[in-house]
Amino acid sequence: MSQRTERRGIHVDQSELLCKKGCGYYGNAAWQGLCSKCWREEYQRARQKQIQDDWALAEKLQREEEAAYASIQGAQSTPPQAQPGQASLGPFSKFEEKKTNEKMRKVTTVKKFFSPSSRTAPKKGRNVSTNTKRENREEKSLRDWRGIFTPSWEMGSPTEALVARLREAQEGKTPSPSISRQSSMETDRVSRDFVDFLKNLQKPGREIHKQCRAFIESMGNKKDLGADELSECVQDFYQNMSDRLMSHFKGSSESVERVMDQVEKYIMTRLYKSVFCPETTDDEKKDLATQNRIRALHWVTIEMLCVSMEEEIPEVSDNVVKAITDVIEMDSKRVPRDKLACITRCSKHIFSAIKITKNEPASADDFLPALIYIVLKANPPRLQSNIQYITRFCNPSRLMTGEDGYYFTNLCCAVAFIEKLDAQSLNLSPEEFERYMSGQASPRRNDSEGGWPQTAQALGGTTTTTNHVLTELHHNLELLSGLSSRQEKLMEAAQSLQSDLVSWQENVQHEVQGILEKYPLEIRPPAASAIDADNVENDRLPPPLTPQVFAG
Repeated sequence: MSQRTERRGIHVDQSELLCKKGCGYYGNAAWQGLCSKCWREEYQRARQKQIQDDWALAEKLQREEEAAYASIQGAQSTPPQAQPGQASLGPFSKFEEKKTNEKMRKVTTVKKFFSPSSRTAPKKGRNVSTNTKRENREEKSLRDWRGIFTPSWEMGSPTEALVARLREAQEGKTPSPSISRQSSMETDRVSRDFVDFLKNLQKPGREIHKQCRAFIESMGNKKDLGADELSECVQDFYQNMSDRLMSHFKGSSESVERVMDQVEKYIMTRLYKSVFCPETTDDEKKDLATQNRIRALHWVTIEMLCVSMEEEIPEVSDNVVKAITDVIEMDSKRVPRDKLACITRCSKHIFSAIKITKNEPASADDFLPALIYIVLKANPPRLQSNIQYITRFCNPSRLMTGEDGYYFTNLCCAVAFIEKLDAQSLNLSPEEFERYMSGQASPRRNDSEGGWPQTAQALGGTTTTTNHVLTELHHNLELLSGLSSRQEKLMEAAQSLQSDLVSWQENVQHEVQGILEKYPLEIRPPAASAIDADNVENDRLPPPLTPQVFAG
C-alpha cells in the first residue's frame, strides 16, 4: 500500500535538456545529448580520424605489398641452378608476378577510394596536391564551399553524367523532384514566393538564388550518400550562407534570419522527397516500432501520468483537441520550420489547458507529463521520421535556442520516455503492468480514483474523499444489481407474453375449425330467369310506342 500511495510523477530537470558540453544550448537525444554545433564538431572530428585511420591502413597494405613484391623480384633476379632432370620454374615465376601485380592494383584502388580528391572531380585548371592527408581547417572549408556551389556540369564530364543517368534508368530509379521539371503545385508556389522575396534584395538576391539552385543540383548527384552526409551538406550550406549574409548585412541578425528562413523553405521543399525518410536509414522501422508501442500503451490514463488537466472542462477539452490536431498536422508539412511551428502551437495549447485547470501559469514540471499524454492520445504518423528530419535539416539556430528549440527538445524527451516506459514509471507493480500491456486487464476510472489517494491529499481531504468514492462505488453497484433484477423480470414477462400469443393463436384456429365443421358452407347456383320476371308492376307500364305513317 505504501508503494501505491507514493507518487513521484514525471520530473525532468531543465539542466538535463541542455547540451552535455555545457555550451548553454539545447541538446537532443538524437545527437547523444549534444546541441547541433557540438555534434557537428564531434562528427567532423570522428570523420577526420576515420579518414586518417583508413589512410594509415592503406599505406600499411601498400608497404606490405611492396615488400612482398621486392622479395619476389630479388628471388627472380638470382635464380638457382637447375639440376639435371628438374623442371623449369619459369611458368611459376610468371604466375607469381601476375598475382603480385593484381595485388598492387587492388592497393592502388583502395588508396583512390580513401582519397578525398577521388570523390569529387576538381575544377579545370586547379592543381590538386597528391599529399592531402593532413589538410588544415581553412583549406577543407574552402573545398567544401566550392564543392557545394560548383554546378553539376562542372563536377564531371558530360559523358559521366550521361552514364549516370543511364545507370539510374536501368536500376529503375525515378529522378528526384529537384532535378525533374515535374514539380508539385506547392513547389512551384514556394519557388515563386522565393523569387519575389529575393527581388527586394536586388543583386544579393540574384546571387543567393544562383547559389541555391546550384546547391540543389549538386544534391541531386548525391543520392547514394547516407542521411548523416546529406545532413552535413545542408548544414554546411546553411553555415556558409549565413556567414556571407552576416557580412553583407553587417551583423544584422534579424535580416539574416529572415533570409535564411526563406532559403530553408525553398531548399527543403525542393529536396523533401529525396531526404525525408531516405532508404539508407531505418527511420521507417523506428516509425512502426513507435506506433506499435503507443498503441500498446492505450490504457495509460491521465491520472497515471499525474497530468494537471481536467478534460471535463470544455475549454480544457478544446485545447487538448487542438494540441492533438497540431501534432498530427506536423507530418503534412515539408519545411522543418513549419514542422517546428506545429510543435510550438501544440505546446502552447497544452500550457493553456494547464493554466485553465490550475488557475495559474503552468510550470515546466506540468508541461512534460501533459505532452506525453498528448502524444499517447494522438499517436502521430511517422513521428520518428519527422523528428529525424527536423534534427538533420533544420536551421541549427532554431534548435539550439528559443521556444521552438525548447518545445522540440521536450518532444524528444517525451518520445524517449514512451519508449522506456515501464511499471516503475507509472508506479505500478510489474504484474499489473504486464496484464495491462497484454490486454488481460484494463484500468477502470473508479479503480484509478480509489488507487491514487495522493490526489485527495492535494485537494485537502484524505479519508473523506476516499469514503465518498467508496460510497459512490457501492451506490453504482446497487444500481447495477437493480437493473439486473429489472432486466430479469422484463425477460420473464416477455417470455410469458410470447407463450400467451402462441396459445391464443392455437385457440382461435381450433374455434374456427369447429364452426366450419358444424355449419358447412354451401354455394348454390342461381336460377335462370327473364330480365323482367321479377317485376310485379308490369301492368302499370304504358303501352309500347308504335310507328305511325302519315300521308304526304
